[in-house]
Amino acid sequence: MKNLPPNYKLIYQDIISKKYPHKRAKCKGLLSKKELSSLDIIKVNSIIFDGADAEAFKFNQKLRSYNKATVLEILNYQKVNKLNNTQLAEKFNLSRNTISKWKKEFR
Repeated sequence: MKNLPPNYKLIYQDIISKKYPHKRAKCKGLLSKKELSSLDIIKVNSIIFDGADAEAFKFNQKLRSYNKATVLEILNYQKVNKLNNTQLAEKFNLSRNTISKWKKEFR
């Protein structure tokens, strides 16, 4: 049996309908897309869980992983928006060292 990727669109729609119905309008544009990119998933997650517990956020941050396509998309975002490593790290809640490592590895 094939490993199917998670259906993030359905997951986030369920979370919004059950726990955060007041945030439905903010996420409507992103969730109306046919397919969600990795950056879209990060945006929806930050909209929904904006005021999350600091300890939970710190724990979840350690568990993030990025595939090659996502890394390249983030690095392209940096180039298009002319951000330095510090600004990009702040935008996506990453470390500057991670961004430097990605630049060496993927460019």
